Amino acid sequence: MSHKFHIHPEIEKAETLPASFYRSDQIFEALKEKVFLKTWQFLCNAEEIQNPNEVLPINVLDKYLGESLILSNDASSKLHCFSNVCTHRANLILSERAKTKELVCGYHGRRFGLDGKFEFMPEFKQAQNFPRPCDDLHTFPLIKWGPMLFAGFDEKFDFQSIIETMKARVGFLPIDDFVFDASRSKDYRVNAHWALYCDNFLEGFHIPFVHHDLNKALDYGNYATHIYDNCNLQIGYADSDANTFDLPTDHPDYGKNVASYYYWVFPNMMFNFYPWGLSVNIVKPISKELTKLSFLSYVWDETKIEGSAGEFLDRVEKEDEDVVESVHQGIKSHFYKAGRFSPIREQGVHHFHLLLSKFMTREE
Repeated sequence: MSHKFHIHPEIEKAETLPASFYRSDQIFEALKEKVFLKTWQFLCNAEEIQNPNEVLPINVLDKYLGESLILSNDASSKLHCFSNVCTHRANLILSERAKTKELVCGYHGRRFGLDGKFEFMPEFKQAQNFPRPCDDLHTFPLIKWGPMLFAGFDEKFDFQSIIETMKARVGFLPIDDFVFDASRSKDYRVNAHWALYCDNFLEGFHIPFVHHDLNKALDYGNYATHIYDNCNLQIGYADSDANTFDLPTDHPDYGKNVASYYYWVFPNMMFNFYPWGLSVNIVKPISKELTKLSFLSYVWDETKIEGSAGEFLDRVEKEDEDVVESVHQGIKSHFYKAGRFSPIREQGVHHFHLLLSKFMTREE
């Protein structure tokens, strides 16, 4: 089966990805190399690694990619991110959080610094042209934004520019003061393909039909979508200024009643900003039939939660689960091939499908 898809760049003429995209095991596997290993992923909350000489193993998208990384905070409190796979015989070096000044592989004693650099290997005196740069642990670019840490599998994917795009509208918020709230964070399991969940997130078209309480909090008629290189934004407006952002006078939306900024970052991260803080949603593929969702809440003004567009997160999620699972069953029909996009309401879905077709087609 071909892994190449063509999505017409003009939404008025375009068809959606074919049903075969969601049904194919081969495509689901190909997405690892073509998409997920070419982009960035959320790692953890920055508060999880704050002490010098601390190391933390992280398994990124463990049921799908299963890529094991190490986050380290060296003696000078500088953060590093590198592979947890020893460059000698591929043993996993670290299995749990530790306090240490160096990393030693438990298989044959190869030693690395907390920057991932090779330091020592017993019984290798006769080895020629050793060590080489490839004997260092593979390092990954790392970005801290507010209370969150992200790592990149491909430096060519400019994640910092995406953050700057988000800052253009939410930069006035004190994101460094946002505090992770475990009580408002939760994981969900959805019996559907991960991309169908993203499809659903990327349009407000379904809000009046699926989310009745959310629809009351938003002005659906003015709901807007903005497209950027590898991310897009949906803006939820309210009928009144109650439970909306207090925007500065130089803000591009000053004078408007903005209740929420819904950012999506290719391929699987959502950043939902509300007057009370931020809900980060990470879409984690498990199989083509099952997806795990991690909802992470960061609060800076708890008094603004009640009555806001983000008050109904759990209820809205359950409503989304129901409709996405229904679509997942429908996509298996022998008589459904592809759909069309609403030029007014589905710009975000069209953008997602364009990016998927681009990444799946791109030659290495």
